[in-house]
Amino acid sequence: MILPVVIYLFAVFFVPIGGMLGLAVRDDELAEVMPLTVTEIAKWDGAGLPGPTAFEAVARDLTTAANARTAGTPARRLSYDDPALRGVISTTARGLKGEFAEGTDWTTRLPELDPAWGQPAVWTAIDRAAGPYSDFFVLAALDLRRDAAGSLHFAPDESRLYLDVLARTLKIAASVTAICLILALPAAYLLKSVSTGTQGLLMIVLLLPLWTSLLVRSAAWMVILQKNGIINNVLLKIGIIDAPLELVFNRTGVLIALSHILLPYAVLPVLGAMRNVSATQTLAASSLGAGPVRTFFSVYLPQIVPGISAAGLLVFILALGYYITPLLLGGPGDQLLPFYIAFNTTQTVNWGLAAALGSILLLATLLLYGVYVKLVGADRIGLG
Repeated sequence: MILPVVIYLFAVFFVPIGGMLGLAVRDDELAEVMPLTVTEIAKWDGAGLPGPTAFEAVARDLTTAANARTAGTPARRLSYDDPALRGVISTTARGLKGEFAEGTDWTTRLPELDPAWGQPAVWTAIDRAAGPYSDFFVLAALDLRRDAAGSLHFAPDESRLYLDVLARTLKIAASVTAICLILALPAAYLLKSVSTGTQGLLMIVLLLPLWTSLLVRSAAWMVILQKNGIINNVLLKIGIIDAPLELVFNRTGVLIALSHILLPYAVLPVLGAMRNVSATQTLAASSLGAGPVRTFFSVYLPQIVPGISAAGLLVFILALGYYITPLLLGGPGDQLLPFYIAFNTTQTVNWGLAAALGSILLLATLLLYGVYVKLVGADRIGLG
């Protein structure tokens, strides 16, 4: 009975995830275009410059690549390590003019085409990109670099990006989760308390965001939150503010829009937990002398904690993956990690770094989930 579900999950979840994890550590672009160079560089001990055969291998490979119009591949891959190396590969490939001259002293000829071939830096970069597997993209996603000796160190301050973006992503997701939970408790209690007809109407209002395109919802919030939007106009007319508030293209707009979009995912689990609490228990607590506050914290709240925990986990995990909403409503400092994953996929075509960023986001989510389950307890979030 469960075999179709297992096959479906394997095909649409585990295989793509496995492919993403594989791309994060696979590094075979250079080897595909410059196989002779990769073979020769493997014999190099890393001291000084490699031997003449390595220079000849570079000349042969780049001649072949120039004729096949594939020299851009090694140029792009080496530019991930050092942007200047793109020009080194391109200049050398053009200088060879698609002809390999036998008997040439390539230890002299290559530095004539570009002086970088006379320096160890280009050769160590080739060595790091030789593949077929490496930790280069994973380290880049953690703002780490390897020097010529192979030692790890953080990238320069001006080049560090992704750890700050990861921290920002977790912070925004946690903020949205807190806002949704604060709003979900009274909303769920109201839904539980009203009549069936009113509850149905309120449920439609609650679920309406789920039936609307994400792009439409985000664009609607842009109109509502702008300086001459509905919110600012109302606040100005009733005299609460003297000048329009900056509610869009900043963190405020992102939090408002994401909280609106994800609120139903918080309300429904909390509502389900509240429906399981018998009214006789609160009445019994009141009859024994407990006030409303003590009744809530001692009797009611402990029984809805599983619903609150499930809602928090659901909202937090969903908030981590949003791309369109922060892009439209946030500023440059409000973009989440999915923005940079998409950027490296579509703009720089750096699939390895995009996969590494996605893998780190996945692992960070699983780690936080494991810590949360450990602290709260599996039975308290409906897993026990």
